[in-house]
Amino acid sequence: MRRYLRDRVRVSVDALEHLVGGLGTSILALVAFLVLMVVAVASVVGVGLVAVPSALRAARSAANRERGRLSRWNTTLPAPPPVPAGLRDAVRDPWVRRELAFVAIHGTFGFALGAIGLSLPLNAVQYVLFPLYFWLIPPDVGGPGYVSWRIDGLPDALAVALMGVGWLAVTLPVLPWMARVQAAPGRRWLAPPRDVDVSLRIAELTATRAAALDAHAVELRRIERSLHDGAQNRLVAVTVLVGAAKRALSRDPARAGEILDRAHDAAELALAELRTVVRGILPPVLDDRGLAAALAGLASGNAVPCTVEVDVPGRCAASVEATAYFVVAEALTNVAKHSGAGSAAVTVRRAGDRLLLTVADDGRGGADEGNGSGLVGIRRRVEAYDGRFTLTSPPGGPTTMDVELPCGS
Repeated sequence: MRRYLRDRVRVSVDALEHLVGGLGTSILALVAFLVLMVVAVASVVGVGLVAVPSALRAARSAANRERGRLSRWNTTLPAPPPVPAGLRDAVRDPWVRRELAFVAIHGTFGFALGAIGLSLPLNAVQYVLFPLYFWLIPPDVGGPGYVSWRIDGLPDALAVALMGVGWLAVTLPVLPWMARVQAAPGRRWLAPPRDVDVSLRIAELTATRAAALDAHAVELRRIERSLHDGAQNRLVAVTVLVGAAKRALSRDPARAGEILDRAHDAAELALAELRTVVRGILPPVLDDRGLAAALAGLASGNAVPCTVEVDVPGRCAASVEATAYFVVAEALTNVAKHSGAGSAAVTVRRAGDRLLLTVADDGRGGADEGNGSGLVGIRRRVEAYDGRFTLTSPPGGPTTMDVELPCGS
């Protein structure tokens, strides 16, 4: 129960953050919408035509701010091309028409939702804290918000606080719904037009297919190197030692026994090398006990102290779990080698048909995909599975790696 309440509060706080962000972009959209209305009215008499390109760029600016906000909220919205210079071309541009619809809806409806969403928890906090300051207010004035009746003392103030608790209990589940509704116009109208969306999707699939082939080739080369440098050399040594033992068997049986002991040791080492290669393809613990146990094993063997929190009901597809496992393994290797961190944390949870994975450390930061730290390989592995990879690593830290993988059944 405590964990459920904690999760609900966390989701509601995230929703409030999105509502406040949406309120900011809705103010920009409202300003752009009012500018467009003024320019449209002025254009009727001809004086506003020269201001149309500027008004359209204002709408584009507001739309791009919302695109950036939604892109940080698991919604990828590509940037449109520049606004056409000519008035006729600008009016015919599907991107522009969709943005005009967006600023009209988000600037009015989104603004109202953001204002209401911000006022709900503020009113609830006012009610809950009322017993701390009721004595500063004349009794005839009443209480905060809709409390207009006389407050005669602490019992009445506690009754108001109890109302605030009820208000808060109603507000928490409502905020996520309001955040989704506020973001809906942006997701609907700021997405690319259908023909552009198809071409972008084709380009994305082409790139991810190439990345998948590259990742597959890299994995094959890794396995080949492991077999060539490890197990194959051990097996060659076994063959040489067995041949030497056969030749020494008739001349010096004691020497032949020593050689066979060395061949036996080499064979055991070869088996160990083969087991290591097999575990690198798909760890048995991942198949037998699931993702949580496999990640716990990774964390326990890491040089940097690491906590693991997995909240994934049931099992995902084997390929998804394998991708998540190897992403965490590579990330923790980077933490141990490059970050100088004192601790790390791995969090995995499922949200609908997406598996959300976060690896964070308190190290020095400044991680860069171009410095050969393995981050490029992580990105390719994730994008090859049609997932998303985001790295946040300012100089001085901390470093946070967020990965999103599709895991629909």
